[in-house]
Amino acid sequence: MWLPIIGLLIGILLGLMTEFRVPAEYTSYLSIAVLAALDTLFGGIRAYLQETFDSNVFVTGFFFNILLAAGLAFLGVHLGVDLYLAAIFAFGVRLFNNIAVIRRMLLTKWQTKHHNNS
Repeated sequence: MWLPIIGLLIGILLGLMTEFRVPAEYTSYLSIAVLAALDTLFGGIRAYLQETFDSNVFVTGFFFNILLAAGLAFLGVHLGVDLYLAAIFAFGVRLFNNIAVIRRMLLTKWQTKHHNNS
């Protein structure tokens, strides 16, 4: 469970320590990729806490989400419509939903443990 979180922290640290700049024309693709990665990470944490985690679903979901979102963004660029916003909205809603479920599950586990120790 800790491996994805450690990977995320290492990636953030490397990003802050380097002077790499993303060209402006790729920012919509990058925002989708970051949201897809976060959605997959928190979805994996949620599945782990619910004891339904499957690494095949985790990996294929990550790549499918990125490819679908990038395809929407690419199609939107060629149609002149900001279709990437639909992917950002969908990933954002799922991300906050997963975080809320994780928070409730951890809070319930903590309260149960705290109540049993009293």
